Amino acid sequence: MGGEYLIILIFVLFIGLLAAGMAVPYAILLPGVLYLYLEGGIGALHGLGITTWGSMDAYTLTAIPLFVLMAELLQSSGVGMRMYGGLSRLVRRIPGGLLQTNIAGCAVFAAVSGSSIATAASIGQVALPELKARKYDPRLATGSLAAGGTLGILLPPSIAMIVYATFTETSVAKLFMAGVVPGIVLTLLFMLYVGIKALLHPEIAPAERGALTSQMVLRSLVDIVPVLLLILGIMGAIYTGVATPTEAAAAGCIFALVIAALFGSLSWSGLAACLKRSTLMVSNILFITYAAFVFSYAMSYAGVGEAITEFIVDMNLSKLGFFIALLILFTALGALVESLGMIVITVPLLYPLLATYGIDPVWFGIVVVLFIEMGQITPPIGINLFVIQSISRGNLSDVVMGTIPFHLLMFVLLLMLAVWPELALWLPNHISGN
Repeated sequence: MGGEYLIILIFVLFIGLLAAGMAVPYAILLPGVLYLYLEGGIGALHGLGITTWGSMDAYTLTAIPLFVLMAELLQSSGVGMRMYGGLSRLVRRIPGGLLQTNIAGCAVFAAVSGSSIATAASIGQVALPELKARKYDPRLATGSLAAGGTLGILLPPSIAMIVYATFTETSVAKLFMAGVVPGIVLTLLFMLYVGIKALLHPEIAPAERGALTSQMVLRSLVDIVPVLLLILGIMGAIYTGVATPTEAAAAGCIFALVIAALFGSLSWSGLAACLKRSTLMVSNILFITYAAFVFSYAMSYAGVGEAITEFIVDMNLSKLGFFIALLILFTALGALVESLGMIVITVPLLYPLLATYGIDPVWFGIVVVLFIEMGQITPPIGINLFVIQSISRGNLSDVVMGTIPFHLLMFVLLLMLAVWPELALWLPNHISGN
């Protein structure tokens, strides 16, 4: 069989395994190993040892388990629930009421967890019972949570950004900084939409009654400030160059443990459960990363990256045309593959093209993460849709319909990034640390 036909067969096998429901790391790993064996025999498999060592021997990856553990500590101790309660009291008079708390709560928790699923699940478990009891519109309630959860991979620290940095050797600190302004802009766009919708249709978000007293404000600050200080401390240490992302994450775990002990209800058994859940989550992330490095090695062995680069260059696509092609590609992948899978499949192949189009790799990382955000709420496999539907126990169609306006707002941010790249690049270009 010719090399071109063999590559096509491998890609068909890869898509077929995904469509059949095989777990993403196995669907990536098996076709890669099969191609190496069929094309080069046992000799081609000898490179797997070096690939295995090279993929896992990355200092950047050590930040992932620490950030995951930090989020687990705050969530399991109830600090996350306290934070949501504090936010709900502060924004109760804003049009949209608790719906605004959903967005703000997701934004704050996203800056701790770095995970879209963890953000949507944590805030959803706290918010949905309250929203149902107060008769908020189910579509907007579930849609705001599913979409708000996607902020977990745009606002730093972001696990997706760390994985992207590993494949592209881009500064994690600059990627984190680049996500701040787009993340805030997207949060404000979400909140603005909710506010306008609530003003035009008051019945979807019943007005909260009662005055906001100074005692309530003080109590809210006690619930919110510890988490905010933790976030600011971690980000400040990274951005000023005082600590690497891994060192900042390690310090964050220590302070999260202190916050959980002082303001939460973390027990020894709870700590053991946190360690177990973190281990399982991190194992899954790193297995996907390893499988992607093997697949990337197989595609490099086949010369696929060079062939794709040459093909796209020969098409003479403009920068706008390339951007539109990316939009189509990631929209299609978002309906089939989860977030990390999208990064590890596409980035090794697309990254060599950036120099051709004069695209900044930091800007490209933010665009890729935003595409992935959209994939998190794209049916039929958008994972946040199922997370929120399982918590609400309602109709999946309500969750899907509720997320459509937020999906469109993500397109607005994409357009803003295309027109004003400095939206993402200004802050990382002005940080003092590396």
